[in-house]
Amino acid sequence: MKKFLNQLGPGVLVSAAFIGPGTVTVCTLAGVHFQYGLLWALVLSIVSCIVLQEMSARLGLISQKGLSECIREEIKNPIFRIFSLVLIFSAIVLGNAAYEAGNITGAVLGVEAFFGPGNFITGNLQINLWSFLIGGAAFIMLAIGNYKALERIFIALVILMSLSFLITAVITKPEIIGILKGFIPSANSAEILTVIALIGTTVVPYNLFLHASLVSEKWQNATDLPVARKELIVSIILGGLVSMAVVICGASSRLTEISSAADMAAGLEPLFGKSATFFMAMGLLAAGITSSVTAPLAAAYVVKGCLGWKGGMKSFRFKLVWAIVLLMGIFFSSLGLKPIQIIQFAQIANGILLPVIAFFLFWIVNQKSVLGDYSNTKKQNIIALLVLAIAFFLGVKSIYAVISNF
Repeated sequence: MKKFLNQLGPGVLVSAAFIGPGTVTVCTLAGVHFQYGLLWALVLSIVSCIVLQEMSARLGLISQKGLSECIREEIKNPIFRIFSLVLIFSAIVLGNAAYEAGNITGAVLGVEAFFGPGNFITGNLQINLWSFLIGGAAFIMLAIGNYKALERIFIALVILMSLSFLITAVITKPEIIGILKGFIPSANSAEILTVIALIGTTVVPYNLFLHASLVSEKWQNATDLPVARKELIVSIILGGLVSMAVVICGASSRLTEISSAADMAAGLEPLFGKSATFFMAMGLLAAGITSSVTAPLAAAYVVKGCLGWKGGMKSFRFKLVWAIVLLMGIFFSSLGLKPIQIIQFAQIANGILLPVIAFFLFWIVNQKSVLGDYSNTKKQNIIALLVLAIAFFLGVKSIYAVISNF
């Protein structure tokens, strides 16, 4: 067990990255509105995530390069290369800067469940002090600039988050028969949008970039690939179980009028006591903190690869990128502002980016010149093509959803 714990790292960070406040909210609403009926969709999302992240991890380990760096080097057509890099930069860097406010706000909701609002009013301006506290904690973790230290912190946070949500699910005394029935696929027109949302919050474009870079930081030898795969599968399944636990909490809460996980945390107390609210809030806090760190970190890795920068996490330019993303998140979160236009642009860019990056990843892991004997097998390609179809569908739906709201 001690040996396996020492092998944990990149997969845990990826798992922590997709279990953010947005995922917790989507899973909460799925449970409240559809009970246990969409648990099967999370199984599909876990499988899809494992397939894509395995290809990303294999690319990072064998090539010892990040995904954005491989894109810059492997796409030979200069026009297509520039277009691809601009699209990636826009979706990941600007998108993560916009979403960072939501990550920090999610962690703030967890803090407020324990200590109440932290608003400070000066003149006509209202500032949330908890946003600065959460942002400061994320800044310190990133400023350490040591991958191994960050790895240990995240393992602790993911364990805390996992236990919090799983204990909350147990406290709500769910219906076992209902849970088992929830793994039987079925979706009507009312449920399909939530199914897409559940898969979309797990299969995240920026995690493909983050994972390849993190794997190359931790392992340098091809013989470590079996360990990297095992660590990835365990971490993603654990993340999926956490998402399922949140769905179960929502289904068991018997609440009807909620808009976020924070509402559910407050609503659980009259039904199941303060302990349920405590663990739910603790999980939300941990989810917000982990996402507040991974989003700026992924943005920094993307810029590093796109621009061909050298140096690791301790380089000034690398730190400057994540600092800008983090500070923007703190700013928007503390003022309660929502950068709607940036988020809408980021959603469209991400909608285009997910299938594009998934297809590029599929293409590059089939290149013998890049991965040699570690390129995709026929069986891997068949499974990957099915996942690519899902990614394409998610991308089209994401773009349509944003455009229809204009």
